[in-house]
Amino acid sequence: MTRLWSLLDHQISRFLLLGGLAAAINWGVRFPLSIVFPLWLAVLLAYMVGMSAGFYLYRRYVFPGSRTPVAQQILIFLAVNLAGALIVLAFTFLFLKLQAGLGYSLFIKEGLAHGFAIGIGAAANFIGHKTLTFAIRPVPDGQGNTSGPGVR
Repeated sequence: MTRLWSLLDHQISRFLLLGGLAAAINWGVRFPLSIVFPLWLAVLLAYMVGMSAGFYLYRRYVFPGSRTPVAQQILIFLAVNLAGALIVLAFTFLFLKLQAGLGYSLFIKEGLAHGFAIGIGAAANFIGHKTLTFAIRPVPDGQGNTSGPGVR
């Protein structure tokens, strides 16, 4: 149990765990949405639900300490996630096309394609959120010097 808790001390572990939770929310919400909406819209709506959960979880547990105002974080988060949504959408259809000759149901093909695409989108999002959304920038001391996290 101690080993599990020590893993959570690492930012990447927290991102993967909580990003996995947000992705699971995204993936799970897509199925009922697909009953009502076409796949492309269900994927985008599910992505928005997962993205909302992700913002809260990342800001609170993965990237705390950013001095960037919340409104600015939200705008950057939306931009990073818009890029991520396009990545997920593109890879969903790419993976769906790659399964064209396989004999299982469309329901299974869509679920697998979307699941793999979410994984690729998650990697892109980590980079974007770490470097843009929740970046911890050095604070100038008034004399042109900077100090704080990220300063070497």
